[in-house]
Amino acid sequence: MTIVIALLVVGWVAASLIGTQAYFLGEQSKPIHDRNWNDKSFEQLAKSVTGTEIDYSVRVPAYSMDAYTSRTMGNS
Repeated sequence: MTIVIALLVVGWVAASLIGTQAYFLGEQSKPIHDRNWNDKSFEQLAKSVTGTEIDYSVRVPAYSMDAYTSRTMGNS
């Protein structure tokens, strides 16, 4: 049972690392949310994870109104 749990934990960690690499590096053409577009901590995290700078010339902003933006806006 311990071996099965250990394998699940190792698999989960590996999947999360691969997903993180894909988000920060491998999918540069994917949209990026406005909250991360000019966020220095996002850039620093991306550089520490991938070892490279974010190329904003190929990154596009996500749709202008997402769930985060709609939650931070006041009710009109």
